[in-house]
Amino acid sequence: MSMSALNDSRLPFSLLQFYTTSNYPCSYLADREARSQVATPAHLIDTPIYSQLVHAGFRRSGLFTYRPWCDGCRACTPVRLPVDRLQLTRSQRRALKKHSYLEAREMPLLPNDGHYELYDRYQARRHPGGGMDDDSREQYAQFLLESQVDTRLIQFSEAGKVLMVSIIDVLDDGISSVYTFFDPDIPGAALGTYNILWQAQLCQSLDLPYLYLGYWIKESPKMAYKGNFRPIQGYIEGIWRDLSPRELDL
Repeated sequence: MSMSALNDSRLPFSLLQFYTTSNYPCSYLADREARSQVATPAHLIDTPIYSQLVHAGFRRSGLFTYRPWCDGCRACTPVRLPVDRLQLTRSQRRALKKHSYLEAREMPLLPNDGHYELYDRYQARRHPGGGMDDDSREQYAQFLLESQVDTRLIQFSEAGKVLMVSIIDVLDDGISSVYTFFDPDIPGAALGTYNILWQAQLCQSLDLPYLYLGYWIKESPKMAYKGNFRPIQGYIEGIWRDLSPRELDL
């Protein structure tokens, strides 16, 4: 890997180093190659520093903190919701009402057989052939349970049955949605939509202005759904700004 400077001198990261990976197949756009800029060493990235990294377009997978750094491609746009301005559509209001019966409970950030089995079933149904459908328990734990920041595991249940699990990071100015998986076999469910709206409400209750949703990719069906939540802001050329309907609509 080659070293690269972080393109924002305002950030106080004198002890961090930033590396650019070699090319690898893009997970979201076929026939494209991707690269990442990686922040190291991981043990120095606590909640305050990670909050600033997220503000600069970074994200984490386990202890791996990165942002897209691709040659000639800017398809990945970091996005966040300004929760106090969120305008719900009819379908989003229906999703909130439909799943309002769920009991949300914070659980220890520890291995749990029931959670892993739900994750495994979710990957097999929703993302077959994507690589994560073959994740072992160890890979699952490395991806979702290893953290140096303020990470919470929220379990959503009905009558004692776990239907959804959401991993979130609490930042200085918001919540970062790390990953959510849910029962893929409930007919007519809108659990993914409900979860984003639940996280937005959590931000409001904690007086945090933003819900960070990771990367929006207009050309990828797996990632384009984030544009359904509006207004939504993107980190473009070093500035967070509202994305226009013209930018968001296909």
